[in-house]
Formats: sequence, C-alpha cells, structure tokens
Amino acid sequence: MDKIAVLIPCYNESRTIEKVIRDWQRELPEAVIYVYDNNSSDGTDEIARAAGAEVRYERAQGKGNVIRRMFREIDAQCYLMIDGDDTYPAEYGREMVREVLEKDVDMVVGDRLSSTYFEENKRPFHNLGNSLVRGTINRLFRSDIRDIMTGYRAFSYQFVKTFPVLSKGFEIETEMSIHAVDKNMRVSNVIIEYRDRPEGSVSKLNTYSDGYKVLKTIGRLYKNYKPMNFFGILALVLMVIAAILFIPILIKFINIGIVPNFPTLIVSGFIAMAALQSLFAGLILSTLAEKNRQEFEFRLQLVQRDYNEMVNNIEETD
Repeated sequence: MDKIAVLIPCYNESRTIEKVIRDWQRELPEAVIYVYDNNSSDGTDEIARAAGAEVRYERAQGKGNVIRRMFREIDAQCYLMIDGDDTYPAEYGREMVREVLEKDVDMVVGDRLSSTYFEENKRPFHNLGNSLVRGTINRLFRSDIRDIMTGYRAFSYQFVKTFPVLSKGFEIETEMSIHAVDKNMRVSNVIIEYRDRPEGSVSKLNTYSDGYKVLKTIGRLYKNYKPMNFFGILALVLMVIAAILFIPILIKFINIGIVPNFPTLIVSGFIAMAALQSLFAGLILSTLAEKNRQEFEFRLQLVQRDYNEMVNNIEETD
C-alpha cells in the first residue's frame, strides 16, 4: 500500500505531462505518481515514463473509465487526483493530503471557483455551466461543495474503495460529489489557484454535449438517491395538471347539472392516477434507498477493517 498516490488520467497531454510530473515530484517526493494513459496518440505515455511516473493503460475511452481502473488497482492511504494539463498547481497538494491523513476527511475538493477560475478560464460557457451545476447540486442535495466539476481532489481509502463508478466520461466529478454528500462522508474545500491551459494544449471537454451529460447525471442521481423528492415533485405536477383540467368541469357540473366534456374528465382522471402511482413509486423506492444506505454503512465498516489491517502490516514491517 502506498502512503500517497498521485493519480493522473491522461489523453494526449504530451505538451504538459512532464512538467506536471516534475512539479509533483518536487512537492510530494514521497508520493507514487501514476499516469493512466487513455489511448493517447502523441507519446504521452513515453514522456511520462521517462519523467519517472508509473504508466498504466485504460483502453476504454472516457475519464470515468480511467478513474474506475485507477480506484480498482491502486491501494493507498491518500489519493490525489489531478489532470495532466497543468491547470492545477501542485503546491496545494500537501494541504489536501493533510486534510485526509490528519483530519480524516473523505474527499477534499480543490475549489477553483472561489479564486481565479472565472478570470483564467477563457471559455464563458464553461463558467456558466460550473455555476449552474454547483447551484443545482447544492440546492437539491443541501450541500456546500464549492466546486462540483473540479478535477483536483484528494480522497481517503474508504471513499475510493466504496465509490461505485458508473459514469464513463467527464460527468464523473459530479457523480463523486453527489455520492459523498448522499453517503454522509466528510467533505472539505481547499481554495486553489487555477491556471488556464498553456498555448497548444487543447481541452477534451465539449461544452454542450458534456454539459448535457452532466445535467442528465444530476437528474439520474437525484432520482436514485432522493426518490421520494423526485417522484413527489412529479406527482405534484401531475396532480396540478389534473386539477386544472377537472375544476372547470366540476364548476359547470355544479352550475348546470351535466358533464359537458367527458373526454377531458377521463384524461384528468388518468393523470390523477399517474400522480398517485408516482407518489407510491417514490415511497417504495425511498425505502429501498434507505436500505441501500444501511448496507453501505456495513460495507464501509468492512473496508475500514481491511484498511486498518493493511496499515498495521506496514507499520510492523517498518
């Protein structure tokens, strides 16, 4: 087991990867630096290997796929995840590591949005998207994560080994944030400086398609993690629509004693039935979600036991 593992998912980052590795070797000389190459065609892997990193590969394209393999293969007391594009300064790494190792924090978020991100980032729709995602998640999940989509994070062993990676692409950061909040894990924010990509380095993030995937992920996870809220809102909307259709018919029936629009009455009845079905679906799924949380706490105890055993073995060996 490593004490500190620096994880760098890479796809065509030959212009910056050597500097990133050198910076982290200087800042955390005791850390093991892992570069996971995701089908790069520009020699990123060879440059990283020559710089002293341990290079591994993930053939399935997408950042989520890379992180799934990283978390599965590597055991460490503290994990630092960064990007290979030299946008995240290494000098904040020591503080983030201390949060995990000394304060028992499960996920440390490198907060770009509270510092220089909006000045450095030259893509205005990215700025809008980050603010939208942050506000949406913090309202829906009643959290206080200040930068949802940052790729600069530190994790505990317990987080890494209990996080089910479901996303394949850049929506993985959103999934991490929601998982930590839902499972009541300890989260802290460390304000970092952000540097925009150097000239010649191209972002792999597509503003519109990846933004849509992130919003879709938020909706999916809200449905899965907060089913009573999700289906309760849906039931309320359907009941309001049913009432809008039904009330005029009721008023006419009271005034003239007949039902003038049977088709509308039937439609409103079916919509009201759908609202009731949605409500009961929320009740059933919320019970299952509560059971999943209970099972998660049990799995967390098993992971903690395994972690303690590995740490004790290391101390005895030393």
